[in-house]
Amino acid sequence: MAKALVMHEAGGPEVLRVEEVDVGDPGPGEVRIKQTAIGVNFHDIYVRSGLYKTLPLPGIPGLEAAGEITAVGEGVEGFAVGERVVYVSGNYGAYADERRISADTLVKIPDGVDEISAASMMVRGSTAHVLLHQVFPLQAGQTILVQSAAGGVGQLLVQWAHHMGATVIGTVGSEEKAELVRARGCDHVILYREEDIVERVRAITQGEGVAVAYDSVGKDTFYASLDCLAPLGHLVNFGQSSGPVEPMPVSLLARGSNTVVRPMRGHYTRDPKERDATAAAFFEALKSGVLTPEPPRVYPFEQIGQAHQDMEDRLTSGAVALKV
Repeated sequence: MAKALVMHEAGGPEVLRVEEVDVGDPGPGEVRIKQTAIGVNFHDIYVRSGLYKTLPLPGIPGLEAAGEITAVGEGVEGFAVGERVVYVSGNYGAYADERRISADTLVKIPDGVDEISAASMMVRGSTAHVLLHQVFPLQAGQTILVQSAAGGVGQLLVQWAHHMGATVIGTVGSEEKAELVRARGCDHVILYREEDIVERVRAITQGEGVAVAYDSVGKDTFYASLDCLAPLGHLVNFGQSSGPVEPMPVSLLARGSNTVVRPMRGHYTRDPKERDATAAAFFEALKSGVLTPEPPRVYPFEQIGQAHQDMEDRLTSGAVALKV
Protein backbone atom coordinates (compact mmCIF):
# COMPACT_ATOMS: atom_id res chain seq x y z
CA MET A 1 0.00 0.00 0.00
CA ALA A 2 1.07 3.56 -0.70
CA LYS A 3 0.17 6.88 0.90
CA ALA A 4 -1.74 9.44 -1.14
CA LEU A 5 -3.42 12.80 -0.58
CA VAL A 6 -7.01 12.19 -1.60
CA MET A 7 -9.84 14.71 -1.99
CA HIS A 8 -13.48 13.57 -1.85
CA GLU A 9 -14.93 17.03 -2.39
CA ALA A 10 -13.78 20.48 -3.43
CA GLY A 11 -12.99 23.02 -0.73
CA GLY A 12 -10.16 24.42 1.37
CA PRO A 13 -6.80 22.82 2.10
CA GLU A 14 -8.43 20.60 4.71
CA VAL A 15 -10.11 18.47 2.02
CA LEU A 16 -6.75 16.88 1.20
CA ARG A 17 -6.39 13.86 3.49
CA VAL A 18 -3.70 11.20 3.72
CA GLU A 19 -5.12 7.78 2.81
CA GLU A 20 -3.70 4.38 1.91
CA VAL A 21 -4.10 3.32 -1.72
CA ASP A 22 -3.28 0.12 -3.54
CA VAL A 23 -0.73 0.76 -6.30
CA GLY A 24 -0.19 -2.74 -7.68
CA ASP A 25 2.31 -4.00 -10.21
CA PRO A 26 2.85 -2.05 -13.43
CA GLY A 27 0.83 -3.21 -16.42
CA PRO A 28 1.93 -3.19 -20.06
CA GLY A 29 3.61 0.09 -20.92
CA GLU A 30 3.71 1.20 -17.28
CA VAL A 31 6.33 1.66 -14.58
CA ARG A 32 6.06 1.88 -10.82
CA ILE A 33 7.81 4.82 -9.19
CA LYS A 34 8.93 5.44 -5.62
CA GLN A 35 8.40 9.16 -5.53
CA THR A 36 10.79 11.36 -3.58
CA ALA A 37 9.57 14.85 -4.51
CA ILE A 38 6.26 16.30 -5.70
CA GLY A 39 5.73 19.66 -7.35
CA VAL A 40 2.96 21.91 -6.02
CA ASN A 41 1.33 24.34 -8.47
CA PHE A 42 -1.48 26.86 -8.53
CA HIS A 43 -3.22 24.44 -10.90
CA ASP A 44 -3.47 22.05 -7.93
CA ILE A 45 -5.12 24.77 -5.87
CA TYR A 46 -7.63 25.47 -8.63
CA VAL A 47 -8.47 21.75 -8.73
CA ARG A 48 -8.75 21.46 -4.95
CA SER A 49 -10.96 24.55 -4.66
CA GLY A 50 -13.30 23.43 -7.42
CA LEU A 51 -12.39 26.26 -9.81
CA TYR A 52 -11.12 23.56 -12.19
CA LYS A 53 -13.53 20.63 -12.28
CA THR A 54 -11.09 18.37 -14.11
CA LEU A 55 -10.40 15.70 -11.46
CA PRO A 56 -13.06 12.99 -10.97
CA LEU A 57 -13.77 12.63 -7.25
CA PRO A 58 -12.65 11.00 -5.11
CA GLY A 59 -9.28 11.61 -6.68
CA ILE A 60 -5.60 12.33 -6.14
CA PRO A 61 -4.47 15.77 -7.39
CA GLY A 62 -1.01 16.71 -8.56
CA LEU A 63 0.58 17.07 -11.97
CA GLU A 64 4.31 16.51 -11.49
CA ALA A 65 6.68 14.44 -9.40
CA ALA A 66 10.09 12.82 -9.48
CA GLY A 67 11.53 9.63 -8.11
CA GLU A 68 13.09 6.28 -8.87
CA ILE A 69 11.70 3.49 -11.01
CA THR A 70 11.11 0.37 -8.90
CA ALA A 71 9.39 -1.89 -11.45
CA VAL A 72 8.93 -1.96 -15.22
CA GLY A 73 5.93 -3.41 -17.03
CA GLU A 74 5.80 -5.45 -20.20
CA GLY A 75 6.74 -3.65 -23.39
CA VAL A 76 8.47 -0.69 -21.76
CA GLU A 77 11.59 0.38 -23.63
CA GLY A 78 14.19 2.96 -22.73
CA PHE A 79 13.64 2.87 -18.97
CA ALA A 80 15.08 0.60 -16.29
CA VAL A 81 14.72 -0.05 -12.57
CA GLY A 82 16.83 2.41 -10.57
CA GLU A 83 16.68 5.29 -13.02
CA ARG A 84 15.67 8.74 -11.83
CA VAL A 85 12.71 10.18 -13.71
CA VAL A 86 10.33 13.11 -13.62
CA TYR A 87 6.94 13.52 -15.24
CA VAL A 88 4.06 15.90 -15.84
CA SER A 89 0.73 14.11 -16.17
CA GLY A 90 -2.59 15.63 -17.15
CA ASN A 91 -4.22 12.57 -15.54
CA TYR A 92 -3.26 13.87 -12.08
CA GLY A 93 -2.26 11.46 -9.28
CA ALA A 94 1.11 12.95 -8.32
CA TYR A 95 0.22 13.55 -4.65
CA ALA A 96 1.39 10.09 -3.54
CA ASP A 97 4.56 8.42 -2.32
CA GLU A 98 4.27 5.63 -4.93
CA ARG A 99 2.35 5.25 -8.15
CA ARG A 100 2.01 3.42 -11.44
CA ILE A 101 2.21 5.57 -14.53
CA SER A 102 2.60 5.22 -18.29
CA ALA A 103 6.24 5.21 -19.33
CA ASP A 104 5.26 7.54 -22.18
CA THR A 105 4.98 10.40 -19.68
CA LEU A 106 8.49 10.03 -18.23
CA VAL A 107 11.58 12.15 -18.74
CA LYS A 108 14.97 11.06 -17.39
CA ILE A 109 16.58 13.44 -14.91
CA PRO A 110 20.10 14.29 -16.06
CA ASP A 111 23.12 14.26 -13.78
CA GLY A 112 23.53 17.60 -12.06
CA VAL A 113 19.80 18.15 -11.49
CA ASP A 114 18.33 17.12 -8.12
CA GLU A 115 14.90 15.49 -7.81
CA ILE A 116 13.29 18.28 -5.79
CA SER A 117 14.25 20.86 -8.42
CA ALA A 118 13.11 18.58 -11.23
CA ALA A 119 9.77 17.80 -9.60
CA SER A 120 8.92 21.33 -8.54
CA MET A 121 10.13 23.13 -11.67
CA MET A 122 9.20 20.81 -14.53
CA VAL A 123 5.82 22.48 -15.11
CA ARG A 124 7.22 25.94 -14.46
CA GLY A 125 10.34 25.43 -16.58
CA SER A 126 8.56 23.88 -19.53
CA THR A 127 5.86 26.56 -19.28
CA ALA A 128 8.46 29.33 -19.40
CA HIS A 129 10.15 27.74 -22.42
CA VAL A 130 6.84 27.35 -24.26
CA LEU A 131 5.82 30.95 -23.50
CA LEU A 132 9.11 32.43 -24.68
CA HIS A 133 9.77 30.21 -27.70
CA GLN A 134 6.40 29.03 -29.02
CA VAL A 135 3.48 31.12 -27.77
CA PHE A 136 5.38 34.35 -28.47
CA PRO A 137 8.84 33.76 -29.97
CA LEU A 138 10.74 36.49 -28.16
CA GLN A 139 13.38 38.48 -30.01
CA ALA A 140 16.36 40.37 -28.63
CA GLY A 141 15.61 44.06 -28.20
CA GLN A 142 11.91 43.65 -27.44
CA THR A 143 10.40 44.99 -24.23
CA ILE A 144 8.15 42.72 -22.20
CA LEU A 145 5.98 42.93 -19.08
CA VAL A 146 5.91 40.07 -16.57
CA GLN A 147 3.10 40.29 -14.03
CA SER A 148 3.90 38.60 -10.72
CA ALA A 149 7.57 38.54 -11.66
CA ALA A 150 8.63 36.96 -8.35
CA GLY A 151 6.36 33.95 -8.85
CA GLY A 152 7.55 30.51 -9.88
CA VAL A 153 7.15 30.99 -13.62
CA GLY A 154 7.68 34.74 -13.35
CA GLN A 155 11.26 34.41 -12.12
CA LEU A 156 12.11 32.01 -14.93
CA LEU A 157 10.54 34.30 -17.54
CA VAL A 158 12.50 37.27 -16.21
CA GLN A 159 15.84 35.50 -16.21
CA TRP A 160 15.41 33.66 -19.50
CA ALA A 161 14.08 36.72 -21.33
CA HIS A 162 16.95 38.82 -19.99
CA HIS A 163 19.41 36.20 -21.25
CA MET A 164 17.70 36.35 -24.66
CA GLY A 165 18.32 40.10 -24.87
CA ALA A 166 14.90 41.48 -23.97
CA THR A 167 14.21 44.48 -21.75
CA VAL A 168 12.15 43.15 -18.85
CA ILE A 169 9.58 45.06 -16.80
CA GLY A 170 8.27 43.13 -13.81
CA THR A 171 5.55 43.75 -11.24
CA VAL A 172 5.89 42.65 -7.61
CA GLY A 173 4.13 43.29 -4.33
CA SER A 174 7.03 44.21 -2.03
CA GLU A 175 10.50 45.70 -2.00
CA GLU A 176 11.88 42.32 -0.90
CA LYS A 177 10.48 40.71 -4.05
CA ALA A 178 11.71 43.67 -6.08
CA GLU A 179 15.28 42.94 -5.01
CA LEU A 180 14.77 39.29 -5.86
CA VAL A 181 13.69 39.94 -9.45
CA ARG A 182 16.33 42.63 -9.99
CA ALA A 183 18.89 39.97 -9.14
CA ARG A 184 17.30 37.75 -11.80
CA GLY A 185 17.74 40.40 -14.50
CA CYS A 186 14.59 42.53 -14.27
CA ASP A 187 15.46 45.90 -15.82
CA HIS A 188 12.50 47.83 -14.36
CA VAL A 189 10.43 46.86 -11.32
CA ILE A 190 6.93 48.14 -10.55
CA LEU A 191 5.55 47.87 -7.02
CA TYR A 192 1.92 47.33 -7.95
CA ARG A 193 0.57 48.23 -4.50
CA GLU A 194 2.19 51.67 -4.70
CA GLU A 195 2.36 52.51 -8.42
CA ASP A 196 -0.01 52.51 -11.37
CA ILE A 197 1.19 49.72 -13.64
CA VAL A 198 -0.06 51.23 -16.89
CA GLU A 199 1.36 54.69 -16.18
CA ARG A 200 4.76 53.26 -15.21
CA VAL A 201 4.94 51.01 -18.29
CA ARG A 202 4.06 53.93 -20.56
CA ALA A 203 6.72 56.07 -18.87
CA ILE A 204 9.39 53.36 -19.14
CA THR A 205 8.61 52.71 -22.81
CA GLN A 206 8.19 56.42 -23.67
CA GLY A 207 4.54 55.87 -24.48
CA GLU A 208 5.06 52.91 -26.80
CA GLY A 209 4.01 50.00 -24.60
CA VAL A 210 5.34 46.45 -24.54
CA ALA A 211 5.58 43.85 -27.28
CA VAL A 212 4.15 41.17 -25.00
CA ALA A 213 2.66 40.99 -21.51
CA TYR A 214 2.90 37.68 -19.67
CA ASP A 215 0.08 37.56 -17.11
CA SER A 216 -0.59 34.65 -14.74
CA VAL A 217 -2.65 36.71 -12.29
CA GLY A 218 -5.84 36.95 -14.31
CA LYS A 219 -8.80 38.92 -12.99
CA ASP A 220 -6.89 41.62 -11.07
CA THR A 221 -4.38 42.49 -13.81
CA PHE A 222 -5.80 41.38 -17.16
CA TYR A 223 -7.10 44.74 -18.34
CA ALA A 224 -4.06 46.60 -17.05
CA SER A 225 -1.87 44.20 -19.03
CA LEU A 226 -3.99 44.87 -22.11
CA ASP A 227 -3.56 48.63 -21.64
CA CYS A 228 0.23 48.17 -21.47
CA LEU A 229 0.50 46.69 -24.97
CA ALA A 230 2.15 48.47 -27.88
CA PRO A 231 0.41 48.45 -31.26
CA LEU A 232 0.47 44.84 -32.53
CA GLY A 233 1.33 43.73 -28.97
CA HIS A 234 0.32 40.39 -27.48
CA LEU A 235 -1.26 39.55 -24.14
CA VAL A 236 -0.42 36.05 -22.93
CA ASN A 237 -2.79 35.15 -20.09
CA PHE A 238 -1.45 31.84 -18.77
CA GLY A 239 -2.98 31.72 -15.30
CA GLN A 240 -5.61 33.16 -13.00
CA SER A 241 -4.28 33.22 -9.45
CA SER A 242 -6.63 36.12 -8.60
CA GLY A 243 -9.64 34.50 -10.26
CA PRO A 244 -11.04 34.04 -13.78
CA VAL A 245 -11.09 36.99 -16.17
CA GLU A 246 -14.47 38.53 -16.87
CA PRO A 247 -15.71 38.36 -20.48
CA MET A 248 -13.92 40.84 -22.74
CA PRO A 249 -15.42 42.70 -25.69
CA VAL A 250 -13.31 41.62 -28.65
CA SER A 251 -13.52 45.18 -29.99
CA LEU A 252 -11.06 46.28 -27.28
CA LEU A 253 -8.30 44.61 -29.26
CA ALA A 254 -8.86 47.02 -32.16
CA ARG A 255 -7.17 49.84 -30.25
CA GLY A 256 -3.78 48.48 -31.18
CA SER A 257 -4.58 45.49 -33.38
CA ASN A 258 -3.65 43.45 -30.33
CA THR A 259 -4.02 39.74 -29.69
CA VAL A 260 -4.87 37.71 -26.59
CA VAL A 261 -3.99 34.05 -26.12
CA ARG A 262 -4.81 31.69 -23.24
CA PRO A 263 -2.20 28.95 -23.75
CA MET A 264 -2.09 25.59 -21.99
CA ARG A 265 1.37 24.07 -21.72
CA GLY A 266 0.09 20.57 -22.46
CA HIS A 267 -1.16 21.54 -25.91
CA TYR A 268 2.35 22.63 -26.89
CA THR A 269 4.06 19.54 -25.44
CA ARG A 270 1.57 16.81 -26.39
CA ASP A 271 4.05 15.43 -28.93
CA PRO A 272 6.63 13.42 -26.91
CA LYS A 273 9.45 14.83 -29.04
CA GLU A 274 8.34 18.39 -28.25
CA ARG A 275 7.97 17.51 -24.56
CA ASP A 276 11.44 15.98 -24.37
CA ALA A 277 13.02 18.88 -26.28
CA THR A 278 11.36 21.40 -23.96
CA ALA A 279 12.50 19.49 -20.87
CA ALA A 280 16.03 19.17 -22.23
CA ALA A 281 16.20 22.91 -22.94
CA PHE A 282 15.06 23.70 -19.41
CA PHE A 283 17.46 21.25 -17.75
CA GLU A 284 20.34 22.59 -19.84
CA ALA A 285 19.47 26.16 -18.84
CA LEU A 286 19.59 25.06 -15.19
CA LYS A 287 22.89 23.22 -15.56
CA SER A 288 24.58 25.99 -17.55
CA GLY A 289 23.57 28.73 -15.14
CA VAL A 290 21.34 30.58 -17.60
CA LEU A 291 18.62 29.97 -15.01
CA THR A 292 19.45 30.24 -11.31
CA PRO A 293 16.01 30.10 -9.70
CA GLU A 294 15.43 30.55 -6.01
CA PRO A 295 15.66 27.16 -4.29
CA PRO A 296 12.23 25.52 -3.99
CA ARG A 297 10.35 25.93 -0.74
CA VAL A 298 9.98 22.40 0.60
CA TYR A 299 7.21 21.05 2.85
CA PRO A 300 6.81 17.58 4.35
CA PHE A 301 4.29 15.41 2.48
CA GLU A 302 1.68 15.64 5.25
CA GLN A 303 1.84 19.46 5.28
CA ILE A 304 0.22 19.88 1.87
CA GLY A 305 -2.54 22.03 3.40
CA GLN A 306 0.01 24.50 4.73
CA ALA A 307 1.78 24.59 1.37
CA HIS A 308 -1.48 25.43 -0.43
CA GLN A 309 -2.42 28.06 2.17
CA ASP A 310 0.98 29.75 1.99
CA MET A 311 0.79 29.90 -1.79
CA GLU A 312 -2.70 31.39 -1.70
CA ASP A 313 -1.58 33.94 0.90
CA ARG A 314 1.38 34.96 -1.31
CA LEU A 315 3.85 33.86 1.35
CA THR A 316 5.93 31.89 -1.16
CA SER A 317 7.96 32.91 -4.15
CA GLY A 318 9.42 30.53 -6.68
CA ALA A 319 8.79 26.81 -6.77
CA VAL A 320 7.10 24.78 -4.04
CA ALA A 321 7.64 21.05 -3.42
CA LEU A 322 6.61 18.25 -1.11
CA LYS A 323 9.38 15.99 0.16
CA VAL A 324 8.24 12.40 0.47
